[in-house]
Amino acid sequence: MTAFTPFHPEHEKLAEDASRYVDVASIPWKPTPTPGIDMKVLMQDEASGLLTALFRWAPGTQLPLHEHVEIEQTYVLKGSIVDDEGEVREGGYVWRPKGNRHLARSPKGALVLSFFLKPNKFLEGDHAGKELK
Repeated sequence: MTAFTPFHPEHEKLAEDASRYVDVASIPWKPTPTPGIDMKVLMQDEASGLLTALFRWAPGTQLPLHEHVEIEQTYVLKGSIVDDEGEVREGGYVWRPKGNRHLARSPKGALVLSFFLKPNKFLEGDHAGKELK
């Protein structure tokens, strides 16, 4: 199995088909390439690009223009995320199809749970051409 949760080495001892219980509080926040956005990787498969993560957005943060290479899903736990198509608020959910391009911002900050089948491709900013990992 290539899927794993960082900072949970005890998972390596489990049978391949065993459930992986994750102590989210013990996972450290890790900075992303975008200042003001930190993440906790809950599950990742580097071979396929599959990623489930919590993202913490500081107030006023903007994620540069990017393209979703596959479907992306986001559930907002706190705050809100805004783009030119609309706003998703606390308790709300948005999914974006492959090929969707947008920039996102969080005027007051947010905590979101996101699911990616493949990493985003950034089109602007310091990490243009790079993927979110």
